[in-house]
Amino acid sequence: QVQLVESGGGSVQAGGSLRLSCAASGDTTSAACMGWFRQAPGKEREGVARINKNGFHIYADSVKGRFTISQDNAKTTLYLQLNSLKPEDTGTYYCAARLGSEYCYDFLRFNSWGQGTQVTVSS
Repeated sequence: QVQLVESGGGSVQAGGSLRLSCAASGDTTSAACMGWFRQAPGKEREGVARINKNGFHIYADSVKGRFTISQDNAKTTLYLQLNSLKPEDTGTYYCAARLGSEYCYDFLRFNSWGQGTQVTVSS
């Protein structure tokens, strides 16, 4: 079991930046693949970025070059740096982990989720 708690959301103007954090507790060694997802009002949840145990990271096309995912050395905190924010980045951002597998080649089958943090970008 891994517990995930996000923080760092807020309201910014377009072009601004935010840094989201996700504190992980419990059996964090089982979370070899972690990621950030987001859900805008009226839309399905989508994968934004993921990182594997070796630090290799992948981004959705919509955020490449603007967002950066990272972890602390102890792998107990996951970060998402959001730069050059756009109104279409507005949504609830969730931290997630895929437990019980080192597979990290897609945004599917993540099975542990945080409660989410709201990001609002105004034009």
